[in-house]
Amino acid sequence: MVRTRMYLTGAEHWQGVARAHGAVFGEIRPAATAVIVAGLLDPAWVVEIEAEAVLPTESAAPVP
Repeated sequence: MVRTRMYLTGAEHWQGVARAHGAVFGEIRPAATAVIVAGLLDPAWVVEIEAEAVLPTESAAPVP
């Protein structure tokens, strides 16, 4: 299972973020959420992407 969250400082950044996200995660097709936020720690930053993955253990059945 893979999940990503994208925090954008403005909707105008969405297309670029979507292209980059698709380039990295396109084949994985994670559950994804995008949220517009008032700002990030550094005013120069326009996006933060958070990703989580759960990998199967050796004793668990593989995730399809």
